[in-house]
Amino acid sequence: MNGMVWALLGAVTAAALAGIGSAYGVGVAGQAAAGVVTEDPSKFAKVLLLQLLPGTQGIYGLLVAFITLSQIGLLGGSMAELSLGTGLMIFCACLPIGIVGLISAMYQGKTSVASIGIVAKKPEQFGKAMLFPAMVETYAILALLVSILAVTSIPV
Repeated sequence: MNGMVWALLGAVTAAALAGIGSAYGVGVAGQAAAGVVTEDPSKFAKVLLLQLLPGTQGIYGLLVAFITLSQIGLLGGSMAELSLGTGLMIFCACLPIGIVGLISAMYQGKTSVASIGIVAKKPEQFGKAMLFPAMVETYAILALLVSILAVTSIPV
């Protein structure tokens, strides 16, 4: 495989893995949120915010994919000539947000489920409940930064 194929595979990996994690996380949190809203529709806004948190990793993966596609010239109209080594470096640069995005979104979804349980019983504790899934987000943000810095630092 040539360098361009590896670079494209990196962009796809970043978006796909982070997107899969977000879909799972938002899905499990949505199931819990639906149960709460069934019992008390006034809690909709609070549980919706908690459900949406795991969706950010998918956005981060998509952002890295767009940056990668732009870096290699696919979005700019003139594709770069990439050596195999450069393509592999770009692929590896996309892995942090892909892998960490996948895993952190899944765990953030599970943490959101627990926080939704807090809101169901004690809605006045929403602020505290929001902190638990937000802590998981920290690692996705760190992975996002690593991938962005790595992709943009590779000379093309």
